[in-house]
Amino acid sequence: MMTVTAAALLGLLIGISLGALGGGGSILTVPALVYALGEPAQAATTGSLVIVGVTSLIGALGHSRAGNVRWVTGVIFGVTGIAASLAGTALNRQVDPNALLLAFAALMAVAAVGMLRRATRPSLPREQHHQVAGRFPVTPAGVAKFVAAGLVVGFLTGFLGVGGGFVIVPALVMALDFPMPAAVGTSLLVIALNSAAALMARAGHATFHWSLILPFTAAAIAGSLLGSRVADRTSHTTLSRAFAGLLVLVATYVAARSAVNLA
Repeated sequence: MMTVTAAALLGLLIGISLGALGGGGSILTVPALVYALGEPAQAATTGSLVIVGVTSLIGALGHSRAGNVRWVTGVIFGVTGIAASLAGTALNRQVDPNALLLAFAALMAVAAVGMLRRATRPSLPREQHHQVAGRFPVTPAGVAKFVAAGLVVGFLTGFLGVGGGFVIVPALVMALDFPMPAAVGTSLLVIALNSAAALMARAGHATFHWSLILPFTAAAIAGSLLGSRVADRTSHTTLSRAFAGLLVLVATYVAARSAVNLA
């Protein structure tokens, strides 16, 4: 019972992160399953795909009611990322895991700086976000930017072994000029697609510990719905700064642990 309660509490917190910030899923879920709930690493990564995938999909549906999910853009972005993630996964096997984590920490730090710079720019009024943000870019330059961002995100997702929220949201904001609410909602759709693809790749040889996965997922879904309300009622600047702060905290922790292990 204690373990189930702990799983539910952790799921609630991670769900709020996913719903409000569009990220923090697998990078927080796997450590929670391993260090707080005693799951083996392989089982934790598999369980994380279920938890994050289902929670992200439900969260995306919640965001869509506020007009903050660009479905066509998200599906195309996700499919492009899935294709590129195969190359990233192949390269991943050739690099030391701690070196990968250090690279990931550096990437998060760069993204945090970009998000903080974005937060200082004037933003459109909330009612105009739904009119101009997240449209599929139909000019040649827009299409090229969109495809390039999808390929880069997919490759980094496969190479660094993350769910993608910490990479997807900055890419949507900085490369495609999404406002933060639309980036959050669309990111959840992309994460769900990536998680589904990864689960299909593991079909037949994965271990699922449902006694932890189910309460964790149920609480994470509740948290994501709460998080989506927070996102819809919070300013673009506040969300961007919160996301950047979370990036910095996780990057610092990952870098410190990885540096110690490499030493």
